[in-house]
Amino acid sequence: MERQVSVQSAIAYMEAHLEENLTLERIAAEAGFSAYHFHRVFRRHTGLSIGDYLRARRLSLASRLLLESDRSILDLALDCRFESQEAFTRAFKKQYGLPPGRYRKLFRIHNRMRERMMERMSAQQQASMESPLKGWFLRGSQPQHYRIDLDRSIIHQGEASGLLKSKSHPEAGGFGTLMQQFKADAYRGKRMRFSGFLRTRGVTEFCGLWMRVDNAEEEMLQFDNMSDRPLSGDTEWNHYPVVLDVPLESAVISFGVLLSGEGEVWIDSLRFEKVDLSVPVTSLDTTVQLPDHPMNLQFEE
Repeated sequence: MERQVSVQSAIAYMEAHLEENLTLERIAAEAGFSAYHFHRVFRRHTGLSIGDYLRARRLSLASRLLLESDRSILDLALDCRFESQEAFTRAFKKQYGLPPGRYRKLFRIHNRMRERMMERMSAQQQASMESPLKGWFLRGSQPQHYRIDLDRSIIHQGEASGLLKSKSHPEAGGFGTLMQQFKADAYRGKRMRFSGFLRTRGVTEFCGLWMRVDNAEEEMLQFDNMSDRPLSGDTEWNHYPVVLDVPLESAVISFGVLLSGEGEVWIDSLRFEKVDLSVPVTSLDTTVQLPDHPMNLQFEE
């Protein structure tokens, strides 16, 4: 967990200084490690080298600024630490499949058309829409107060992120979750890590990644929802893991992101992978603590 906190600290530092000339030594010093050692720690936790991470995040920043501003492509290229507009255009096209100018024009039109369509639809029509995220669905204690969507403007890497947001006022403690379920067969007897990047805005209660392992009788065997390390308010992109053992009697694995109360949470760059036993589990203790003996039988205490 200490190394994960160091990785999160380094990511927060990089997110705050994407337009600056960041070096591996500078980032590692912020995390309290040597450059060589921290590079290995960072790759193990995120699956990316620091150089690849910075490059992808700067391109993501550029994709957002292309839609939100009218700044020239040359200015964006230089602000995102590319040596020239040509180098920026090559890298951008490789990641997004379109040159920056074409990307700006196409997705501005797409976003305007989608906004108009949603404005014309009633709340009931919106709620009945098929999930816009293949393989994912909306559930929770009060799912009618939430919506899920694909977001092409706020992204961590790639072309889109998943969005879970409140659309009305849930009751205290009410939550929605963007989730999926699958068979546990291929993962029995293994320690699995579900991790990814989250960004929040205006979260009034809490949100976080979660994972649950059930047996065939739908009894919970393992569970974690980050309730002991919750996110709230406004946070920038950062990396969070949930690590659980999958017992041999497991039947179903469920995971996703949950949002309690009002607000918005974006989720992106997810991974689901086997880890070795040196990686500590994050499972919550859900057992009921019972006293050793009966007590207060005379009701005098």
